[in-house]
Amino acid sequence: MATFFGCFFGFIAWFIVRYILAGLYTVNQNERAVKTIFGRAERIKGATTLDDPITEYLRPEERERYRYPQVRVIQPGGPYFKWPWEKIYKVSVATQTVNMAFDALDPNANKQGTVLEAVTKDQLNTGLQGQIRYRVSERNLYAYLFGVKQPVVHIMGYFVSILRERIANYEAPNSSLADTNPADPSIMAGVSINDLRKNLRDLNEHMDQESLSSTARYGIVLDASLITEIDPPPEVESALAAINTAHNQVSSDISLAQAAADQKIVQSKRAVEIETLKAQAEVEPLKALAAQLAELKKSGPDVLEAYLRNVRLRLYSQAQQVILEERK
Repeated sequence: MATFFGCFFGFIAWFIVRYILAGLYTVNQNERAVKTIFGRAERIKGATTLDDPITEYLRPEERERYRYPQVRVIQPGGPYFKWPWEKIYKVSVATQTVNMAFDALDPNANKQGTVLEAVTKDQLNTGLQGQIRYRVSERNLYAYLFGVKQPVVHIMGYFVSILRERIANYEAPNSSLADTNPADPSIMAGVSINDLRKNLRDLNEHMDQESLSSTARYGIVLDASLITEIDPPPEVESALAAINTAHNQVSSDISLAQAAADQKIVQSKRAVEIETLKAQAEVEPLKALAAQLAELKKSGPDVLEAYLRNVRLRLYSQAQQVILEERK
């Protein structure tokens, strides 16, 4: 009997330690957790990611493909309790930074994860360097935990594919001006790598915009991408330097010519204004005299003749010699 009671109480103690005390858990501040019951995630009844604004960046044909159930997210705190048939999946939601050339499947790829290669539209094999920041979205933890096997690998591949497609088809924002005036070297389309270097901000903004759907796809938010360097292959570096030097020289000459032309145009406008003012100054006395004669004519028919006679007499007094026409 004593052996029976000893086994019984021993079983009770083992059960308490194994399934009750071990069932307590906590969630840290930078973590979120999801509970599964017999392998099935605890869900919000009737709610899917299509009810969340994160899916507005998906194309219409992708919405059903990335339709995931909404799960109950366990917030930081505790202690919480779980039964033996329940399992807790904890996920860090802290922002992480990684080199854009990082390959989780092969760390030695892309020159040990330091340089990402891409081909431009003029067939130059360029090396890209930069970083991306990402974090797990608690609004779509089902996709991150159960939707794909390796979500970080998927998100990196998704980002690289968009970046390479953009590099291969990139055109400078002002390249359309070359079609309207192809004779102007200052606006002619140059080498694509030069356009990319001059418009890194535009490229980064495009990548941020195109990556907005990653939350609905993989449950990962791409906070920002920062492409810092775009380098050509060493064998064409000197050729590109010569092209850039020639282009800069041509642009400088055109700028000087435009400045000289603008200066001459300003001088011509000033000369026209001066001559116009002189002509107006000569015309004004004549207009005033015409107005005075019109007023005198209103005073009577003989007023103008008397005025003319007085004018002649004043002129005669000032003249040294007068020649008059003899009337026949």
